[in-house]
Amino acid sequence: MEKLVCRNYAHRGFSGEYPENTMIAFEKALEVGCEGIENDVHLTKDGVLVIIHDEEIDRTGNASGWVKDMTYEELCKVDFSNKFHDKVGFQKIPTLDEYLTLVKDKDILTNIELKTGIWEYPGIEQAVYDKLKEYDYCDKVIISSFNHESVKRMKEIAPEIKCGLLTATWILEAGEYVQKHGFECYHPVFVMLKPELVGDLRAHGIEINTWTVNEEEHIGWMMDAKVDGIIGNYPNRVNKLLKERGLR
Repeated sequence: MEKLVCRNYAHRGFSGEYPENTMIAFEKALEVGCEGIENDVHLTKDGVLVIIHDEEIDRTGNASGWVKDMTYEELCKVDFSNKFHDKVGFQKIPTLDEYLTLVKDKDILTNIELKTGIWEYPGIEQAVYDKLKEYDYCDKVIISSFNHESVKRMKEIAPEIKCGLLTATWILEAGEYVQKHGFECYHPVFVMLKPELVGDLRAHGIEINTWTVNEEEHIGWMMDAKVDGIIGNYPNRVNKLLKERGLR
């Protein structure tokens, strides 16, 4: 894909104005012209790859329970429209299949976060890789997780897939850490990106994609830092500043 200055990733889709990690949020993100989409993948009780952020459905759905303890059929009965119900109506939990069907023929990069930080979902890395191969999408994806062992498992399964390490922790010698484990990207929360960290990562050839960057002041700060990707809930705001700065 074309190398861009500050690639614009829609965090859980256009989640600032539509229910996060739903098909309508992904569709609206594409409409505003983002170059990437970030989403979160879990495994249901019956082995279906579904897209939702939390391990429990309580926050975004109108029911309660752990994703791992529910079948896909049970999850399909839950409304994930959340506070946007009056605007968008009932929203079903998306599968990874449905998402990949939407983007497979588009020039869109996807950051799939494996939600293996609490439950490891044994086999999820292979299952995601199999789907990416099925949709011929391996060259348009970054796999990330806060569980760095999970990312390592993905890299062992598929060395050709770009991988990133998510963190909200101040890791010492981050550039060396990412490089020595054979990963391409570092995904820190944006408030950690001091010039020293950016310089260290750049010296080790590491791609920087940062989250969750929503306010224009912070978006501009990340553009000044020349990060590779800005992951935010408002891709329209990122686009606005990119255009104002002549970067699009």
